[in-house]
Amino acid sequence: MIRSILAVTAISTLCAGPAAVSGEKQVWHKLTLTWTGPEASETGTPNPFTDYRLNVTFTHSSGSPRYVVPGYFAADGKAGESSASSGNQWRVHFAPDKPGDWAYQASFVSGARVAVESGSGTPVPSIDGDKGTIRVVNSSKKGRDFRAKGRLRYTGENYLRFAGTNEYFLKTGTDSPETLLAYEDFDGTSTRKIPLKSYKPHVNDWRTGDPAWKGGKGKGLIGAVNYLAAKGVNSMSFLTYAAGGDGDNVWPHVSPEDKLRMDVSKLDQWQIVFDHAQANGLYLHFKLQEQENDDNRLGMEAKPGNVPAALDSGLLGPERKLYLRELIARFGYALALNWNLGEENTQSPEEQRDMARYIRDTDPYQNHIVVHTFPTWQDRVYSKLIGEQSVLTGASLQMMWDQVHQRTLQWLRDSEKTGRRWVVANDEQGSASHGVPPDDGYQGFAGKDRQGKPIHNMHDIRKKTLWANLLAGGAGVEYYFGYQLAENDLVAEDFRSRDKSWDYCRIAREFFTTNRIPFWTMKSADALIGNAANDNSRYAFAKEGELYLVYLPEGGTATLDLAAAPRSFNVRWFNPRSGGALAKGSVQKVKGGAKVDLGQPPGDAKQDWLVVVR
Repeated sequence: MIRSILAVTAISTLCAGPAAVSGEKQVWHKLTLTWTGPEASETGTPNPFTDYRLNVTFTHSSGSPRYVVPGYFAADGKAGESSASSGNQWRVHFAPDKPGDWAYQASFVSGARVAVESGSGTPVPSIDGDKGTIRVVNSSKKGRDFRAKGRLRYTGENYLRFAGTNEYFLKTGTDSPETLLAYEDFDGTSTRKIPLKSYKPHVNDWRTGDPAWKGGKGKGLIGAVNYLAAKGVNSMSFLTYAAGGDGDNVWPHVSPEDKLRMDVSKLDQWQIVFDHAQANGLYLHFKLQEQENDDNRLGMEAKPGNVPAALDSGLLGPERKLYLRELIARFGYALALNWNLGEENTQSPEEQRDMARYIRDTDPYQNHIVVHTFPTWQDRVYSKLIGEQSVLTGASLQMMWDQVHQRTLQWLRDSEKTGRRWVVANDEQGSASHGVPPDDGYQGFAGKDRQGKPIHNMHDIRKKTLWANLLAGGAGVEYYFGYQLAENDLVAEDFRSRDKSWDYCRIAREFFTTNRIPFWTMKSADALIGNAANDNSRYAFAKEGELYLVYLPEGGTATLDLAAAPRSFNVRWFNPRSGGALAKGSVQKVKGGAKVDLGQPPGDAKQDWLVVVR
């Protein structure tokens, strides 16, 4: 450690130029380079967001890798605390992925709309051409912190993989509230429809030493992140632009009408929350727009100008380019994230392809890109984007809660046929009214909606949403809170409303890690247990000849076809309700080469069980 600190000190002393480098100089950590440059204002002329372009090239001393990272206007450099809207600080964030020396060189030019339109611009001498070297050592982080694991990357497989540890990732997270960022403690945040959130139920989850801003603001949302992490949740979803949408209370701009100027202090405060989430092992699901923002192309025909809140009427123009560039510059360094083109997206295929390509070309880290759409639109949207038709790397699926298994399988198999596998997650469960309901007993919930009609419960979700996705080969789930139930998708502030459901998610993920299940090598094999229709009667997931997982949603037993595997297999049972060690049932060993009876579980045969045949 002493040698590492001395190395950092020595190289910092040698660095020339006006860039101030902050952050821990370690692999996977956020390094921030800040320059003093032209004075500017959020609402001034020239426009600091469109009329200046800062790009910084980082190159490892070995020659590879090389990243061109976009930068941004940072006002006074501490806007999250000061709420400043003007200043002379210009900034870039970089997350190195390799120890050693990294050379950087800044390109900073000015010109009318040079950030969003083609053109070389005029060099700004106070920053342009600045160069230096930063020495980076290995990360000291451990545990849930993503800096201990590295960047999650799409590698052409059905699961994202950490570049540092080579672990594969399964997510279980929250899709609600979609207006997570409609938070009263963020600067410049107002509403024209749904009230802002305080996250008061989670204020006591904030701990001494946790981040806050402006004399203690932010404790409710930071506390909510702490609660989710403590429950084992590893993903959170949010809209970053929802002007004119269901909540009409989230936008990164100085106002929803001015789409070419960003709110610097608000975005700095968002960054505080996002960094805390990453340090606590929560993947960031950026939903880039709501359906009401994409110009309502319900017939997928180009009808520009229908919706004032739509960026460039759904096209890839200066408003959309600036919005995407700013998000990538401010948050793209985060190690575990995806860019979702939009919730229930109805842009045309050409517009979706253009938007995805711009993200891919601008994002130096090539983060995962997906799109979400209506349940009945999946075939017409995804069929035009899979394979080489777009740069998308996955799908964010919405469907009824009990259709998850079949629909996950469909897009895994269809994408595989193209030769380019998608990462397929279930990120919203219908119906819109009910989604994932609260825990039994929460605020008196007893399995009925507001009209007293019986609906599904948390156990149904565990069986036919959670395990349905995982045993199809899906990348995981995020839970949507139905709008007719307590703590719904627009107003939710208490994540304890689904406390037990988070336990079931944690138990499922722990099963795979504790028992060293190589899920990335396995595929759905429902036919081996007599379920050729891939319905919800039972699921099988297999690395044939070696390992079989058989899930029984309604308990009972099963017959497994091992005709093609003439070996001996041990049979054990896992309780998906309480977790724990594998247990012995009535049958402990079977001989392959034929269909075999897996016997009875070690407990209540009417409950759901997972059989492990290894």
